[in-house]
Amino acid sequence: MAKILVKQVKSKINCPLTQKRTLIALGLKKMGQVVEHDDNQAILGMVNKVKHLVSIEAK
Repeated sequence: MAKILVKQVKSKINCPLTQKRTLIALGLKKMGQVVEHDDNQAILGMVNKVKHLVSIEAK
């Protein structure tokens, strides 16, 4: 299965609570942190919800 790298590039300070919880569910706790996830529909939906806060890179 393909992997993607998700990096938080913007702050979550002024975001709604649902977006903050989505970042935590992705494993992102602070700016600049990079996590690796499988490329599946659940992860892509979560990334799409916070696409203005993260950058995505295929591995």
